[in-house]
Amino acid sequence: MNYQESLSWIHDQMKFGIKPGIGRMKWMLEQLGSPQSKIKGIHVAGTNGKGSTLSYMRKALNANEYSVGTFTSPYIEIFNERISLNCTPVSDETIAELATIVRPVTEKMIEETNLGAATEFEVITTMMFVYFGEIHTVDFVIVEAGLGATHDSTNVFSPIMTILTSIGLDHTEILGDTLVDIAKDKAGVIKKGIPLVYNVADDFSRSHVQKVLAEKNAKSVELHKDIVIYHQGNEFAFKYGNYEFENIQLKMIGVHQRENAALAMAALVEMQERGELSLDLNKMVNAIEETEWTGRIETLQASPLIIADGAHNNEAVEALVSTMKDYFGERKITVLFSAVKGKPIGPMVDRLNEIADEFYVTEFEFFKSLPLDDIYEAVSHPGKRTVKDYDNFIREFDGDLLLVTGSLYFISDVKQRFNQ
Repeated sequence: MNYQESLSWIHDQMKFGIKPGIGRMKWMLEQLGSPQSKIKGIHVAGTNGKGSTLSYMRKALNANEYSVGTFTSPYIEIFNERISLNCTPVSDETIAELATIVRPVTEKMIEETNLGAATEFEVITTMMFVYFGEIHTVDFVIVEAGLGATHDSTNVFSPIMTILTSIGLDHTEILGDTLVDIAKDKAGVIKKGIPLVYNVADDFSRSHVQKVLAEKNAKSVELHKDIVIYHQGNEFAFKYGNYEFENIQLKMIGVHQRENAALAMAALVEMQERGELSLDLNKMVNAIEETEWTGRIETLQASPLIIADGAHNNEAVEALVSTMKDYFGERKITVLFSAVKGKPIGPMVDRLNEIADEFYVTEFEFFKSLPLDDIYEAVSHPGKRTVKDYDNFIREFDGDLLLVTGSLYFISDVKQRFNQ
């Protein structure tokens, strides 16, 4: 298959939907020689903050001259970025090569087992393990979980470090409708004897995570307990064990980004303590300060100011609103919002109302996109309006500040159009 044929086949697997469970992954990987067992991997799970935390770690490891593979989702600008090497998406030729390797195994699974067809995410995850396990080995592979952890397609390898960035009410139709239900699933990232660096605010969820850590005899490294951060204006200080860094100033703004950076730093120094790597700590901190992650309070245009943020659930919107108040509280903010099905858009738009001087809603081309009328009805802002051609709306915006938000898939679509 060439690149376009490969993409068509991969995306065609979307028709099989989301099917939690790792049985199909285990079968396919075994057929392919268990490439997942050949990587030195870091597993990152959580409701929000996974991508940013992964990005901080990748940048810091690269600065220390380690080669790093990453697996992320969804993609923002091009499909290939889901499998990246040292921050560079793999080539079209590599995607075609990987798809050509994996496709016969998926077809064999349908013919010879009762496991059913592989989903799109399972196919891409398998491709990633084949690439970093067999074709292009690296020092470290950082794997971002897709949905939950216990039954997620990525949960088929033995990591050297695990990270749980947060627990929030998202994908409730699959993971459960309470924080504890979701904590039970995400705690599946914990492996026997492997440290967990985590940030869990809810008391009941945290208690469950700590129970699993004890059962697995895994070290607990908890933010705001073992990891301490001190806010100092635009800077913050970090302390974990004997490690202490001051005057850290991130490019990515917001308290939540400081917490994500702290998780990344704690995981890295814990890996150093365990003999997994050797760090120049100054290079680590400098790299983390310079880290950027697309679609997270990202400036698309400076004048007029256009900011994109893929806040896609209550917790992400909460962090976004808090950050906008802190950094742009004096600006007149126009919100352009769209979302996908299954999200708690009522509470999300209610929170955004607090910062919106003007509120526009739209829909985008995606099979899970929420209809425009449904979004409009959920918004209580007195001056709410609809936008059908959001591409031109963004390009012709002449106000003070435009905030584009509601879904990472929406941000992906906006960025692809905006960069044309």
